[in-house]
Amino acid sequence: MTDHGGGVHSLRVPIPDNPLGHTLVYVIETDAGPVLVDTGWDDPESWNALTDGLASLGTDVGDIQGVVLTHHHPDHHGLSARVREASGAWLAMHAADTAVVRRTREAEPAVWLDYLVERLTAAGAPDEHMAPLRAARAKGGGRSLPGLRAALPDREIVPGDLLPLPGRRLRAIWTPGHTPGHVCLHLEEDHPANRPGHGRLFSGDHLLPGITPHIGLYEDPDDTTVTDPLGDYLSSLERVGRLGVAEVLPAHEHAFGDAAGRVTELLTHHEDRLTSLLHLLSTPLTPWQLAERMEWNRPWSDIPYGSRNIAVSEAEAHVRRLVKSDLAEPVPGDPVTYRAV
Repeated sequence: MTDHGGGVHSLRVPIPDNPLGHTLVYVIETDAGPVLVDTGWDDPESWNALTDGLASLGTDVGDIQGVVLTHHHPDHHGLSARVREASGAWLAMHAADTAVVRRTREAEPAVWLDYLVERLTAAGAPDEHMAPLRAARAKGGGRSLPGLRAALPDREIVPGDLLPLPGRRLRAIWTPGHTPGHVCLHLEEDHPANRPGHGRLFSGDHLLPGITPHIGLYEDPDDTTVTDPLGDYLSSLERVGRLGVAEVLPAHEHAFGDAAGRVTELLTHHEDRLTSLLHLLSTPLTPWQLAERMEWNRPWSDIPYGSRNIAVSEAEAHVRRLVKSDLAEPVPGDPVTYRAV
């Protein structure tokens, strides 16, 4: 448990078998009782860490009044159902991410496996990568996908509105990019240590001190809308950078200052990456081929099977930004390739 001052604490809730290590779940004291920002992964070890952390604050999970969810990913939303069962707390999420939760809960699990097979095939994934997925689909697999038990939120986070936290001013800032309904939460109160700036920001996965958040495609098997997640993210970054907050309280790593400086770093990173991809696209490439050639935190040969799917999604998001900016174009074929213009 970390005391951030002013009635705000964070609890380190572990994420099993994940290099991120943990999610920082925040506890905000309000006049009506404690409210959580995110909950952590749905796992017994994570649940014990959450309840033990609350106990260290003299609070029981049954005392939780509400949960404000920055986005739908299972390391943030996973324990929401258990928290609500134990406390009767309300759950709030942006409508776009609530729609993702609803789709995932209502769809047959195999639908998501079919979607993944179709998307990776269109991206030019090689046969050796596709073979396990096609075998799983043939056997009726896909029944252990995360998120199938996620709780359906019962309140909507409306961008720009103050959330119902008595005695607090917590304003929702819509920051799509990492997910379509990601929100940051601006605590519009003086910093407890009197740092210069305008309040504090619960940034979820949008703004992290040392990690560049994953920006991939918004996945909806039934929607053919051509979205631009990276464009959304860059615009959201600029919006957050203008807030002038005194401190950022992210969902991973640690709290930090100089939000505007970190925003500048991330904008520069993506500008440099888009420029490097244009050089790669001097020769037409599929999204898979592009992902193989992009710079990651390890060589492509060392990237695990599942992480390659995530990498290809990120490559596609970058290509869409280039196409939308009239810097690249698709080359018809099977599969489609892309080239710089």
